Amino acid sequence: APAWLRRLCGHLLSERLLRPGGVQAVVRGIMEGTGGGAGAEAAALDWKKCDAVAKILASCPQQCLSLEDYYRQVSPQILDLLHIQDKVAARQFQRVATTTLLTMAREHPQLAERHLLQPLLSPLLRCSEAAELAVENLAAGTVLVPEAELGSCVEDVLKVYVVGNDSSSLLLGSLQSVLGVVFSLYSFAKQNVSYLRSPCQEILLWFLEKVDREQSLAVLGGLAGLSSLVPTLHPQCQVRVGSEGGAAIVVEETISDEDEALYQKISSEQCHVQSLVELLSHCQKSGLAGDFFIHCLKELTQVAAEDEVALNPPVEPEGSLLELEQDQARQGRKLLVLQLVATLCESVSDTVFTDIVQVQEFVAAVLQRVCASPARGPGAAAEAQTLAMAMGLVATLLGGAVQLQSSDFSVLKRLVPLLEELSRTYPEPLTQELASDLSIAICTHGACAPSTVGTTANSVLGKKPGMGAQGAASIPSGAPSPKGGRAPLQREHSGPSAHRERSEEQGTRHKPVSPTPAPCADSLAPAGLQELLVSAYDPQPPARAAALRHLANLITQRDPEALGLQEKLLQVFLENLQHEDAFVYLSAIQGIALLSIEYPERILPVLLAQYESPAQGTGDTMAAVTRMKLGEVLMRVTRALGDMVFQHREPLIRAFLRGARDPDGALRASSLSNLGELCQHLGFQLGSIVQEVTCCVTALARTDPEAEVRRAAVHVVVLLLRGLSDKVTEVLQDVLRDLYRLLKHVVTAERDGAAALHARLALEELDTIMRRVLFPPQTLEKKIVVLP
Repeated sequence: APAWLRRLCGHLLSERLLRPGGVQAVVRGIMEGTGGGAGAEAAALDWKKCDAVAKILASCPQQCLSLEDYYRQVSPQILDLLHIQDKVAARQFQRVATTTLLTMAREHPQLAERHLLQPLLSPLLRCSEAAELAVENLAAGTVLVPEAELGSCVEDVLKVYVVGNDSSSLLLGSLQSVLGVVFSLYSFAKQNVSYLRSPCQEILLWFLEKVDREQSLAVLGGLAGLSSLVPTLHPQCQVRVGSEGGAAIVVEETISDEDEALYQKISSEQCHVQSLVELLSHCQKSGLAGDFFIHCLKELTQVAAEDEVALNPPVEPEGSLLELEQDQARQGRKLLVLQLVATLCESVSDTVFTDIVQVQEFVAAVLQRVCASPARGPGAAAEAQTLAMAMGLVATLLGGAVQLQSSDFSVLKRLVPLLEELSRTYPEPLTQELASDLSIAICTHGACAPSTVGTTANSVLGKKPGMGAQGAASIPSGAPSPKGGRAPLQREHSGPSAHRERSEEQGTRHKPVSPTPAPCADSLAPAGLQELLVSAYDPQPPARAAALRHLANLITQRDPEALGLQEKLLQVFLENLQHEDAFVYLSAIQGIALLSIEYPERILPVLLAQYESPAQGTGDTMAAVTRMKLGEVLMRVTRALGDMVFQHREPLIRAFLRGARDPDGALRASSLSNLGELCQHLGFQLGSIVQEVTCCVTALARTDPEAEVRRAAVHVVVLLLRGLSDKVTEVLQDVLRDLYRLLKHVVTAERDGAAALHARLALEELDTIMRRVLFPPQTLEKKIVVLP
């Protein structure tokens, strides 16, 4: 366009922008005609237009007198864009508002904080502890923040901070000022039925993820009440249930009864602690839960040291009242720390530590507390047990239960000064000796490990004393011990990616070998078990199958020698799985299933890795047959685990969905059959993953060239409906219409009779379920009422 036309258009646009309602008019004018298109090009066009509008709104026009006047006029209108009710244009308007706000915060942070962030957070700041409220002039029950305003504010914070995902210091600092109020709302919503729980949880988790670890620990301590870093809800304010499923902030009523007031205070603190631990349960993979647990242990050490100092009575009598107040505050803090540690131990202790650094910090915290203030009287026995557990954990690491690297020993060397101090000052001689031996073992990288270290490790792992470090090394990392306990440390995160990495490592370890077993692996086995392992490679199928059946029976009987060689047994079964004789590979399937049922967390990742990526060097047909056999193993394990299969839901469904895209038609049909049975077992525990299952089934039922695969896809819908039964309308509410249309399409357009029959059966099942939901059976009840 010519320059004069651009200047004229810019001038007219700026004039309209500065009028009342000008921001919305400009946005509607520029965004008109977008949002309805489909495909990547339309989406990219929307993004470009939204960014362009945001740049226009963030730039001060020349007609405006000053930048602050422009911000004062435009900011309320930008915040109003977050509340557009039109569903079609709401996403675009919210995107423009969020992008504009973030752009203004980057270019002019002070003005953006004054005119945008503070009005945005105003409902939360109004009831914060830092706010100056004249509550004495307000009657009890007065509404400070109405339900609609509070709900709108929380949703706006979610849109701007979490969806905008800009972790600048200005945004993080402004959000931290209201984080205590958001946490109070989250704690309230956790105890009641409110839609505010999910957005408050997302806001809190986003903040803890974006700030550095030191600040996140300090904020968690402030939310728990250990410090005043985070302003909490005003003590005279109270969260009350709203009539529309939200919440409102009101002035709290004064409780005259001291006992009732004390009970309310204790209940509120307990609720806050439980909510904080519930929040931390979502942060275990990042290691934040373990770091906060160690932080609480260090706080406990500090409290114990303060108690030692407080034992001396004050010298000046005039300071007695001050000392009494300080003592009450110290006791309250001590009780709060103890409650935090106890709740964390009960809730997230199983997977609280994710690496060896956190284990070292945990042991260091325990040793520091023991060295700082050895317990006397009734608490001495409990402290001795805690110390024994911590030192036993170090002995187990050095005893071979986990393969340590040189970097791990450099981490453990931080414990050497504390162990040396413990060996000099602790009154119990055996503990002194063990501390000295552990220090020697750490300094020599395990090359010189005295007998006390191996004995302690064996006692922790529950093995006989004669097994020594070699027996401890035969127990895989992360696998259950022979007594059913868990190994004390998993060297990697317990998330899906870590499981996949461990599975790949194990998959490379379990490559097929020659018929003669490796003598080094069998040297640990008794003579009878070694003969069975040799027979499992016999060239005659009957002898081989009999040996496999015998090994499976040993697993069923929980034979300790057989369970101690679980890796070798798994290798034997996996190699026999590829045998062409049905009796042999069925026996191998039974053995793998029994082993997986005993140790699902250890064996299932290996099976899933081999199911997703078959062994190299095998033909396509042989690989597909082997993967179908592994699918049968996985389904047997699924049936045996029952409700416990929920924790393995995602890797199982992911494996079967990948199998449904395999070039081999038989494997696609087998994967779909397994997927349907798994969905039937999961039932209402499917969750949001039902969207992926529905998309996969719909695509295959409509487009797959093989009739067998289309039958299996429709059969998945049948099993899904049978498994959910009356819960169909709750779990499948977002995809039920798509499934119904799919079934009608198959009935009318499918050429294969079996697939059409499956679809008719699914429609009949759906019809029966909907009739039960819409027309529940009438029941007659006989009631006897006793009149007063």
